[in-house]
Amino acid sequence: MGAGHAHKLYRHAHSPVHALPPHCKLAAVFCFVLVVVSTPREAMWAFGLYAALLAAVAAVARVPAGFLLKRLVVEVPFVAFALLMPFVVPGEQTRVLGVSVSVPGLWGAWNVLAKATLGVAASVLLASTTELRAVLLGLQRLKLPPLLVQIASFMIRYGDVVTDEMRRMSIARRSRGLEARGVRQWRVLAASAGALFIRSYERGERVHLAMVSRGYTGTMPVIDEVTATRAQWAYAATLPVLALAVCLLGWTL
Repeated sequence: MGAGHAHKLYRHAHSPVHALPPHCKLAAVFCFVLVVVSTPREAMWAFGLYAALLAAVAAVARVPAGFLLKRLVVEVPFVAFALLMPFVVPGEQTRVLGVSVSVPGLWGAWNVLAKATLGVAASVLLASTTELRAVLLGLQRLKLPPLLVQIASFMIRYGDVVTDEMRRMSIARRSRGLEARGVRQWRVLAASAGALFIRSYERGERVHLAMVSRGYTGTMPVIDEVTATRAQWAYAATLPVLALAVCLLGWTL
């Protein structure tokens, strides 16, 4: 599957969560998010308990709260969308801080914001405790289509290559006195984007030819066979099982 590839989201530590096999953590996070999405939006207390469960996992994994909160910035688009809903969703109106807003829009905003935040937090915890290469191995272990796993592997491996190519092109533009600060430079930036696409495509062709010349037949060899014991599966299932209990209480109360 290739060599290890550390990323900014990963936080190296020795904890029970880090030690779990990647496919156990992937299955646990998927089931947890599924339970959160299935929870009725009116059960606001349930989402507080979900947040407490994730905080407990973060504590066990030794992931600082600051580290986690900084990476939740990725959900800003969801927040912006949620903030607009009370003003655009039709229905019964109420006043909040002197502003007329829609009651269905408020519920919809709460629903999107709460569930998106919990889902992103669970994903960040997964990325913080699992290396990218291990995630790919876990996906392969969970029988995800091999072609999708290969595409993800190549994206991870060559994302930095394309980023470095963009950096070199930016340095070349600045060395020639071009500073992209206005509309007038959009034409040059568009040409640069086209050149980057061509260069990336050509590099991909060269990489594919090199792989074929070395015996590539459409499948990547599995270097490590990741296995999990029943105890590890049971440990990983703690989070989704507790979340399921909370969800069932939310539907019955």
